[in-house]
Amino acid sequence: MNHTFTPQAELRDVTLRDGLQLTGKILPTERKVEVVRALIRAGVPSIELGSMARPDKVPPMANTLDVVRALTAEELERCWIWVATPGHVARATDAGARNLQYCLSVSDAHNEANIGRTADASLEALPEAVERVRTVDGRIQLCLATSFTCPFDGPVDPARVLEIANDPRADGTQDIVICDTLGQAVPQQVEDLVSLVRTGSPARRIAFHGHDTWGLGVANSLAAIRAGATMVDGALGGLGGCPFAPGASGNTSSEDLLFATQPAWLTPAVFGDLVDLGEGLLADLGEPSRSRAAQGARSTARAFEWVLPSRAPDVAGLAV
Repeated sequence: MNHTFTPQAELRDVTLRDGLQLTGKILPTERKVEVVRALIRAGVPSIELGSMARPDKVPPMANTLDVVRALTAEELERCWIWVATPGHVARATDAGARNLQYCLSVSDAHNEANIGRTADASLEALPEAVERVRTVDGRIQLCLATSFTCPFDGPVDPARVLEIANDPRADGTQDIVICDTLGQAVPQQVEDLVSLVRTGSPARRIAFHGHDTWGLGVANSLAAIRAGATMVDGALGGLGGCPFAPGASGNTSSEDLLFATQPAWLTPAVFGDLVDLGEGLLADLGEPSRSRAAQGARSTARAFEWVLPSRAPDVAGLAV
């Protein structure tokens, strides 16, 4: 029986961007395209397929535009690309991308480490990025990294998050992404900040991007949904982390988020396909799975519909 979590939010799978940032291996374009199409076939509503980060800084992102060019316009409607400058936006949209996530850090120290400029400088360039996206009839999000804590400066004042959310230079952004970049927030903090942004800034879709460093990725995502977020980010197997944020480990697992929320499109069979997809990808990368739901799907609890049949034992204890 499906026990849908209410209220609902759509999953954006970020495996191919945030998930790959800390891996030692680079996935070929063809493999990335296969993953995007497998996620779309499964019914995953949104996918972050890469970023425009400098290849010398984040090598796994080097072929992002090749992936964009290999996808159809219809497929790209479901896909997002991480950008940090108007130049990034121009190159991505020229390749065919239409959904852009313009990221800056609330903390200046992290923005300097991640993007090489102050947060205000990133905001100053945002109107040009918004205008470029408008000319191609695209969509642009304002993504606020380190919304809770900074690896260099510590706790972040919620008032600063709200100040950026209300900055007139962000006019034209359709969504705002609140990020627990280090995975150090707790559910009440997440609920409070998402509520503050929802009630105290222009009406936009709110997304939550959480890491599972301290084991609260799913709990924080559910708290964000309860507070009004309608998109949550996850990565297959809990893969990934930020290379410019010491202490930031993997993302919240997509499998765990899906099992917790059980959207209407998710069936045990589809869930099994996603578990298989994640395990195959992680094997390619030589990375361990941190997904508890994926581990559960490989259990011997045959009477539970979410356990994968191929691994469940028969009454004699033999695999069937």
